[in-house]
Amino acid sequence: MRLRSIAIGAAGLATALIAATLTLAQPASAATLTEVTGFGTNPSNLRMHLYVPDRVQARPGILVAVHYCTGTGPAFYSGTQFAQQADQYGFIVIYPSATRSGQCFDVYSPQALRRDGGSDPVSIRSMVSYVQQRYNADPNRIFATGVSSGAMMTNVLLGLYPDVFKAGAAFAGVPFGCFATTDGSTWNSQCANGQITRTAQQWGDLVRNAYPGYTGARPRMQLWHGTNDETLRYPNFNEEIKQWTNLHGLSQTPTSTDTPASGQTRTRYGSSGGQAPVEAISMQGVPHNLPVNAAEAIRFFGLNTSTPPTSTPPTSGPPTSTPPTSVPPTTTPPPTGGACRVGYTVNAWNTGLTSSITITNTSSTTVNGWALAFTLPGGQTITSGWNASYSPNSGAVTARNASYNGTLAPNASTGIGFQATHTGNTGRPASFTLNGVACTVA
Repeated sequence: MRLRSIAIGAAGLATALIAATLTLAQPASAATLTEVTGFGTNPSNLRMHLYVPDRVQARPGILVAVHYCTGTGPAFYSGTQFAQQADQYGFIVIYPSATRSGQCFDVYSPQALRRDGGSDPVSIRSMVSYVQQRYNADPNRIFATGVSSGAMMTNVLLGLYPDVFKAGAAFAGVPFGCFATTDGSTWNSQCANGQITRTAQQWGDLVRNAYPGYTGARPRMQLWHGTNDETLRYPNFNEEIKQWTNLHGLSQTPTSTDTPASGQTRTRYGSSGGQAPVEAISMQGVPHNLPVNAAEAIRFFGLNTSTPPTSTPPTSGPPTSTPPTSVPPTTTPPPTGGACRVGYTVNAWNTGLTSSITITNTSSTTVNGWALAFTLPGGQTITSGWNASYSPNSGAVTARNASYNGTLAPNASTGIGFQATHTGNTGRPASFTLNGVACTVA
């Protein structure tokens, strides 16, 4: 009974602090938050609220936004800026609501920590499937974010469904499996107090064992934590970093470190680009009521790369055919009077480097599907990349758009990049062409 009181007390603190610090979202549109019932398998009786902006992309992304203890989906909708971001970029937001006493999400039971084992993760997965089918959503742009209990659930969702979620942003959470209990308790004081320490391999194994046999890609993760967090203490931040770098096969030594805002230290792992496999922001002196930077989470996801068309979302039932899963055409004829500009930044170390590339369409015609061609300096070999596919991995390389960034309106830009090994030459390519048109190099 004492443990339950601690859980609700901490949750109440999180609720009050978040309400005091977050700016109310008042989306500048006629779209409204709507409750959805009968969305599919729902073992833990969660409620589902859905925000579909007035202007939605033809194949929209999906964001699952998960509230804190004692909160609700509608409260999280009102208290964060994710709906405003959806209005601007045309993606859809799912707001789950926990209905058990204390209104915390189940991130502790054995069934919740096993893929398709039951409880809240299965219910949330059903919500995602419902939206995918009804709105012809892009399966390559499904993300999760949350605060406190919702941040813990973000870790759980990405751990259990790496084939569904492409990235997550966890604000003041704990690693997957840290909150596990075996006695039916909903609160793990040892984890909350930052007293559970494991090796990176052990943390990674907790996730791998929850979905045995999975060998595919792991979601990217953005982590936020205040150094003065009094509810889910700061050591949990480093344990999360250990877990997600291990899942990506990365060193815990940052690839880059910077200060994006006063009092913030951002470390990136596996890449120095804006969509690194793991990105962690430490907030000096900030307690559990950390500010939720929705715009930075949306940037990390890549949901801010295009403007939605002026089409209205469908209101009919699920489509009668399976949504296509193929990516847009990899090449298009060059724009009339075509012109482009490329910015190229290299961050090198020892025998490795990362390259961040910004492609800008400086013509007067929209590009629909692009291929950026360049020749890597001798000795450079691409090992991984983001926001584009790269082939071959050395010599004369062509980077082709991903499913979500193939359209470049006039004066629009998109960012891509890759990690590579080198044998001493860390220079950049001498020239670039976009769909066969020579680009200016910034």
